[in-house]
Amino acid sequence: MDSILQFALLAFTSLFTMVNPLGVIPVFTTLTTGMTSKQAAAIALKATSTALIVLLLFTFGGNFIFDLFNISVNGLRVVGGILFFLSGYDMLRGKLTRIKSEGEESIEAAKDFAITPLGVPMITGPGVITISIVMMNDAPDLTHKSLLIASIFVVLGLTHLIL
Repeated sequence: MDSILQFALLAFTSLFTMVNPLGVIPVFTTLTTGMTSKQAAAIALKATSTALIVLLLFTFGGNFIFDLFNISVNGLRVVGGILFFLSGYDMLRGKLTRIKSEGEESIEAAKDFAITPLGVPMITGPGVITISIVMMNDAPDLTHKSLLIASIFVVLGLTHLIL
């Protein structure tokens, strides 16, 4: 029973720390400036749903996917870092001003950033994916694996509420 509680606590704290929903707030706020609260809520839902799907995909099939494409975890970290840099550079240059346009164009532009950069890699980045793959491999039985999956749902649910 002790190992189950330790694993659950480790899974939750590791995932929550790496997802860092409080760190996503400034980016989310910047990207949704000028939108109604309903539009921002829709963006938050789409971003966290995308993050959940991607994270579950990698949690269950991560090793297979990595082996299939001969990708290392370190390679994933490099690509994630490049994506973060490009996203930050675009924000610095003011590339997201098109999102402040009116009507349908604004909603269409918002669909672009809900998936990337918000869903992936901001919420579900290489660190979170790596943690989920490693913890799934380290889970000795179905109970531990279920706790990891529950932790993923709780962390991303909290992330949605925070955004």
